Amino acid sequence: MMKLSSIISDGMVLQRNQLLTIWGETKPFEEVKVFFLEKLFRTTSNNKGEWSISIEPLEAGGPYVMEISGEEETIIIQDILIGDVWLLGGQSNMELPIRRTLDLFAKEMEAVHHPFIRQFSVPQNYNFHGPKKKLEGGNWISATDGNVMEFSAVGYFFAKELYETNGVPIGLIQTAVGGTPIEAWMSEETLREIGGYEGTLDKCKDDDYVAETKSKDEKRHHQWYKELNDDDLGLKSPCWYEESYESSGWKEFQVPNSWRDSELEHIRGSVWFRKEVEIPPTMVEGEAKLVLGTVVDADDTYINGQCIGTTGYKYPPRRYTIPKGLLRPGKNSITVRVISTHTTGGFMKGMPYKLVGSGQEIDLQGTWDYKIGAITETLESPTFFQYKPAGVFNAMIAPLKNYCLIGVLWYQGESNTHQPKGYHKLFERLVNDWRSNWKLGEIPFIYTQLANFAVDEGEESAVKWAELREEQRLSLRTSNTAMAVTIDIGEYNDLHPQDKKTLGQRLALCAKKLVYDKDIVYSGPLYRKMERIGKSIQLSFDHVGSGLVACNGKLKQFSICGANGEFVPATATIEGNTVMVKNNYIEEPYHVRYAWIDNPEGANLYNREGLPASPFTTENNE
Repeated sequence: MMKLSSIISDGMVLQRNQLLTIWGETKPFEEVKVFFLEKLFRTTSNNKGEWSISIEPLEAGGPYVMEISGEEETIIIQDILIGDVWLLGGQSNMELPIRRTLDLFAKEMEAVHHPFIRQFSVPQNYNFHGPKKKLEGGNWISATDGNVMEFSAVGYFFAKELYETNGVPIGLIQTAVGGTPIEAWMSEETLREIGGYEGTLDKCKDDDYVAETKSKDEKRHHQWYKELNDDDLGLKSPCWYEESYESSGWKEFQVPNSWRDSELEHIRGSVWFRKEVEIPPTMVEGEAKLVLGTVVDADDTYINGQCIGTTGYKYPPRRYTIPKGLLRPGKNSITVRVISTHTTGGFMKGMPYKLVGSGQEIDLQGTWDYKIGAITETLESPTFFQYKPAGVFNAMIAPLKNYCLIGVLWYQGESNTHQPKGYHKLFERLVNDWRSNWKLGEIPFIYTQLANFAVDEGEESAVKWAELREEQRLSLRTSNTAMAVTIDIGEYNDLHPQDKKTLGQRLALCAKKLVYDKDIVYSGPLYRKMERIGKSIQLSFDHVGSGLVACNGKLKQFSICGANGEFVPATATIEGNTVMVKNNYIEEPYHVRYAWIDNPEGANLYNREGLPASPFTTENNE
């Protein structure tokens, strides 16, 4: 009869130095006892069977055991730590696990053993009928061999930095869901106050509508793939992935490359690619791996006729382990069936394509043979209800209201870049929502500004991400917040940059300042004000640290405009703690922009502490 929220379980981390709450459900009017750290706490459940017990603030330590008893049942929770608890919110870059960053950190993660760093992943769910009270599912894991690969990479490196500094256990509560816009993480009450979401909120309360929509999506998806597989010539006998198949007569394609500007550009369906490679005997003795960058949209990949991996969407890096014994000395065949569902397909440029084994590598870039397997109609995207307003707030944030925190890390924004204007106002409302949910006052919010990323290789001047970054800079107006800048650690060709270690360290700097009151430089330069001096504009900054510097040569990525509002490239020089910007052809300068592009390559304004300046425009100066 005794029911606890799943986060109250073995291995949990409780927040130190705060009044704690332990809560649950049992029979109505039943006495409940909690025995913890040699103290007994008692209460009686209400007429609904709900109960809660407060425990006075505790010092860091553990592991401990807690005993929760009703009249007929006792639950024992083991291996409890007391330390600092951080919530990890946002979308896929916060969710991204360590195992997706091994191109950079494989060696570092070989012998990780941090039993006092723990993570609880809130089950991904949504609810449109109101805030839920109890979590179901999920468990606490430690940052030790095996489990650490499932940690949020951002969260792990952040926690590792803090633990090594403070020696205090760290608990991470991951609530991130890939692709979610900020509205999904806000309460219905707040969204109705803002306005414009009423129709969607009301529609999603109709369970029949949700179920019917999901059913139609599943049927359409199943039917599309059935027709694709039925029509695919590459799956007829003899199959094109078979080891003995000869691809003579196939056309040639340079890998990596987009299908854009080729006969494949508008193909939706399947295209098969084959390459034969000569492998030396010394390369087949140990473990081997096939590295295929990323593939748009999906792929089935074979070696010598055996499928070694399949990925259903474009973002994950293809890193396929090759079963021992499959490779052999001499000629080997690699076949990739690329499935394009709704976008122009391709092998993403600028990524590794190679066969790795026994300390040796074979470069797979270059000429591959290809042939079209089947042509279909575009597969319409499904309705992602986890993206809808208020859904994940109700199911993943609201049930945590009794679980004490010390702060929040937030990494989100990519899914709001289609309409950046006003994001900073939504962010402020979200912060207020969450602070109200936990009733912990102005709980610190530390967030990540979007990294550099070329959204579309054909749109070199795109600025939607730049506009969202500016909204995130403006979000610093919300009290007790800090922002980590990442325009120098992204990857222009990957929505999910792997260097989450540098990001984790920068977020930890912010935490050391906001939460742990360290007297440190925790931010890169942030634009404060401008002054027109003749034909130049003088820029002043906060967080200059011990001084402004230009990394790798002269300052880049500055632009300036006159009265007509047309921005042109500008020269910029550091003078003391200011930057002077000008263009000799503009007599009366009006505004300056810095790094005002989705992928601001070469942006190089830093402080001497090595932290990059945030992109900005002076147009929003207030």
